[in-house]
Amino acid sequence: MLKQIVDFAAEALPGADFAPPYSEELFLKELGERLRCSRTGADISRRELARRSEVSERYIAQIETGKGNVSVILLLRLALAIHRGRQEAS
Repeated sequence: MLKQIVDFAAEALPGADFAPPYSEELFLKELGERLRCSRTGADISRRELARRSEVSERYIAQIETGKGNVSVILLLRLALAIHRGRQEAS
């Protein structure tokens, strides 16, 4: 999937004439599923992830269900919070 995203980003520059590999809705749904799997794999509750990342629990729930549009910076904060949680559990 990462290759598709990189290819999509490279071709999405002004003047590109192509169709995206899938819809934004499907992308957000898959992103949410991956966030939930990462969070549960690290044995972190939504509440704990919210506390660690300083993102509301409700917004995390929206992202995990594919209903929240998320910035790259917010994804970075969530990823770092999950990573720290995994390190602490080790």
